[in-house]
Amino acid sequence: MATIRNAHAGWVGDLPTGAGKVSLDSSGLGNFDITWKARAEAAEGKTSPEELIAAAHSACFAMAFSHELSGAGHAADYVNTSAAVTFEPGTGITGSHLTLAAKIPGISQEDFDRIANAAKSGCPVSAALSGITITLDATLDA
Repeated sequence: MATIRNAHAGWVGDLPTGAGKVSLDSSGLGNFDITWKARAEAAEGKTSPEELIAAAHSACFAMAFSHELSGAGHAADYVNTSAAVTFEPGTGITGSHLTLAAKIPGISQEDFDRIANAAKSGCPVSAALSGITITLDATLDA
């Protein structure tokens, strides 16, 4: 069964000096201020579409990695993921760099790398971002 999640945004003013808010409607978790300056320069307590995409990508990748890991018969002591989404004004979103650090007893480096790469390509957000470059740094902690 498909699920649908909703968010909405409002904006007042022109692009360089205007401002808006994005709301997470499905979860009700909050409203977040957005501005062009927060998107193209410094965040200064506001968010951007790229930060929201980074949050989605890191969460999805963590889930995909955990799924691939358990499917291979492994359990992690911990999994930490992050995503850094690059935005170039005038060009757009150009990449997402995933970082993974995990402690997994009894796994080989080869299996860890294979599972991490499978999760990178199998993550639904990665599929949605297929028009950009997605890179991965994965570290198996001792």
